[in-house]
Amino acid sequence: MSLPDDKEGLPRYTPVDEHVVVRHRRRNRRRFVKLLVLSLLGYVFYHHWSSGDDRAIERQHTSTLSVERLQADYAHCSKLRSVAQDPSGPRERNARYLDGQKAVLIRNATVWTGEPATGTSAEDAHDGKGYSWVRADVLLEHGLIKRVEPDISTAVLPTDCEIWNAHGRLLTAGIVDMHSHAGDDSLPDLRGTSDTNELSDDITPYVRSIDAINPLDPQIQVIKSGGVTTSLILPGSGNNIGGEAFVLKHAVGKANGRTELSAESMLADPEHNWRYMKMACGENAKRVYGRVGRDFGPFSRMGEAWYFRHAFEQASTLVEAQDDWCEAADRYGAQTLDSYLPQDLHWESLGAVLRGQVHVNTHCYTVPDLEAFVRHTNEFRFPVRAFHHAHQTYLVPEILKRAYGNHTPAAALFADNMYYKAEAYVASEQAGKILYENRVTPVYVSDNPVLNAQHVVFEAAKAYRNGLPYHVALAGVTSASASLLGLGERIGKIKPGFDADVVVWDSDPLSVGAAPVQVWVDGVSQFEDAVELVKPVGKPMEVDLALQDIKDMPMEVRDVVFAGVSRVMLPGLESMSTDLSGWVVIRNGTITCLSDCDDAVTTAQHQGVPVVQLSNGHIIPPFTAIGSTLGLVEIAGEEDTQDGSNDASAFSRAADGLMFDTKGLKASYRHGVTRAITAPAHKHGGYQGVSVGFRIGAKHALEEGAVWQEEIGVHYTFTLAAKEDGKTPSMSSAINALRTKLMKAVQANDTAETSPLEERELRAVVNGTLPLILTVHSADTIATLLRLKTEIETATSNPLRLIIHGGAESHLLASELAASNTSVILAPLLPYSVTWDQRRSLTGAPLTNGTAVDVLFAAGVRVGISTAEDWEIRDLDLLAGIAHANSGGIISEVEALEMVTSNIYEMLGLSTNGAGSRDEFVVYEGNPLEINSRCS
Repeated sequence: MSLPDDKEGLPRYTPVDEHVVVRHRRRNRRRFVKLLVLSLLGYVFYHHWSSGDDRAIERQHTSTLSVERLQADYAHCSKLRSVAQDPSGPRERNARYLDGQKAVLIRNATVWTGEPATGTSAEDAHDGKGYSWVRADVLLEHGLIKRVEPDISTAVLPTDCEIWNAHGRLLTAGIVDMHSHAGDDSLPDLRGTSDTNELSDDITPYVRSIDAINPLDPQIQVIKSGGVTTSLILPGSGNNIGGEAFVLKHAVGKANGRTELSAESMLADPEHNWRYMKMACGENAKRVYGRVGRDFGPFSRMGEAWYFRHAFEQASTLVEAQDDWCEAADRYGAQTLDSYLPQDLHWESLGAVLRGQVHVNTHCYTVPDLEAFVRHTNEFRFPVRAFHHAHQTYLVPEILKRAYGNHTPAAALFADNMYYKAEAYVASEQAGKILYENRVTPVYVSDNPVLNAQHVVFEAAKAYRNGLPYHVALAGVTSASASLLGLGERIGKIKPGFDADVVVWDSDPLSVGAAPVQVWVDGVSQFEDAVELVKPVGKPMEVDLALQDIKDMPMEVRDVVFAGVSRVMLPGLESMSTDLSGWVVIRNGTITCLSDCDDAVTTAQHQGVPVVQLSNGHIIPPFTAIGSTLGLVEIAGEEDTQDGSNDASAFSRAADGLMFDTKGLKASYRHGVTRAITAPAHKHGGYQGVSVGFRIGAKHALEEGAVWQEEIGVHYTFTLAAKEDGKTPSMSSAINALRTKLMKAVQANDTAETSPLEERELRAVVNGTLPLILTVHSADTIATLLRLKTEIETATSNPLRLIIHGGAESHLLASELAASNTSVILAPLLPYSVTWDQRRSLTGAPLTNGTAVDVLFAAGVRVGISTAEDWEIRDLDLLAGIAHANSGGIISEVEALEMVTSNIYEMLGLSTNGAGSRDEFVVYEGNPLEINSRCS
């Protein structure tokens, strides 16, 4: 054996052994390399999966983030992930209930529960089957409706329960108005109290209506006096995204059963189950922001779509970042993260929209606006609860059904407020009926103060008159509205477990002039000394299914026979009755027979004259619209469709600017208005110039009889609009300017035919030929004008024929007006405190004993009825009906009709020129002063 050279004496192996050893060594090296590679791979994988935890452990020792805040952020993740649900289920007490409030038993009520009878199929319920008024007692306790059943025993009542006898009157759930600005747009309208729109930017999802709500807004109580117990208070529509909205109840302060005077105490759902947001498409944002040179805000509908989409994109980015953070916190623990939860107050509420936690309500009129917004809902995957105003929804129900989510957006409508701007110019009074037939929910809203929300139930009544089924119309201001607010298991029905928001009415709530006798919010009566109108105990009105048959324009025929006429109300013919068959024969446009008409009917039939069968026909004088802009203004928001307006330096004749054959005129004509007396508009509201009398059914001014009197009266305005810059910067200067002009007319030469128009017309005023018609609301200004009347009469020894138009506060001077032989045209019939000079308006029961018309009529003032806006002209028949129904029997039906017919001519010193004679009349199916009627 040879010794090794370098192994410190260890023997060397033989060549065979050496070969074996080498093979073993190579094998071992290969094993080692494999093991090393596997180890390295394992390390890589281990490092990949554990490096986050390792780094997190390291960061636990180096991060400066607050663990407490990280944990709070993580807790917020559950809120971000939550899906809002409608509150429902049994409750022992209302969350708004306050200890110490007594239970109330309302006995002997006629109840509309808001639901069909048990067992009614969905299809039958849709058709109105199963709905009825039922006789029952209603127990209110702990802020809830506890029982609804006949003859509730006193043995089951709490010991301190109050008993209120309804005497059979009609009881419904409180009215729900899902579009109002009450509290944010406080009345009277003043710059310092108007907080409806945040116009610092077009996209303001971060503002909240509750931060501006003034619980001392007097309109909140006025609205409640119309039975409205709950309102959705929305930001305005000046922005494409206006901000968050809040649902409030109209119970304010300790007098209404609350512990404090605050907006917070008015919240309808203190548990905040749902959030709400207002958005708006169309004209408003373009008008507010679309100005050349501005670097923000949309100029076109294309721009609006971009602003919407860009805002949703920003919110989407925030939502995705929050979701990523929350997922990381789930996996590794919030305390291990190196940043807080991403939050951005600017986009937080819009992010909640994308998470489905917010009910979106969007002001949207036109087909392109509706279609674009529906596209937005699908692109960014959020539902919209309702489109508001929504004038063209009836044309495209299929577009609404394409909106994202499993809920077709509802349409929150006015009944007949339309044509006031371009996007409202395509509209239909039958929109609600058409939508309902297409399985889209119609509800009716006020947009207070655009409409006085005190009368929002009147919108539902007009919708019924225009063909909407009765149960749907009433649901449109109760249960359907409540459901759209996500509160359909809390308010809107008379049902055990629902909030004790209840109204007892003096008549059917959809009848003309219906007013609450008492209102309860959360079981607390709201009017301590409620005024109750003198009316017979109201019964549910008989629903007229014939109203659901949509009619086109009323017939205008020269020869026709009517059967089924039950009443003739033409002047001088009221005492005449038709025969038993109700025959009335009309030949060549003139009534030729009213009784004993068998021979006349036979002759007419032989000659091929058509016979129209009525069931309750009424023949009445045609209505005359005075104080509107009919014939001079077609679309109020579009100057190109108008004659224009006069300022303090301009004076004109309306006869020189008339337009015929317009949609506004045709709409009025459909409702029995055949004549109008219109004056030129004043620049800032009201009228200035010489009015004209014309027939609204004429095609042009040269048609025979189209203009029946070129000069009716001289008009000036003494509302707040009279305070112009320049010539009349104050009310006193405006009145003095009129005084100067009148005195100059007194002293002028009557033969000066070449003098300017205004001077000539004022000479006719001071010599008694023409009336002076002054648009004015303030009692103080009216008093000054009555003094001016005396001055002029003293100077001329002629009576000055003065007519007050507007007259919101005229009731305060009723005796003085009567003594001075000054007539009043109430415009509107039911004023409210929209402006400072209307702040002392009488709003009617249950707050005041009557309204201006009652006080003026009782004092002997000759009264006419007009409207504040042109669209209301089509309601002149119903307005006269309200004057009659709410007068306690003082104003007869004939006297109420005279307020929209003959009284107008008498106060102007005009003959009726045939209006209301055998040659000019209107035929109605039903009593024109009642809701179950329609111009034939």
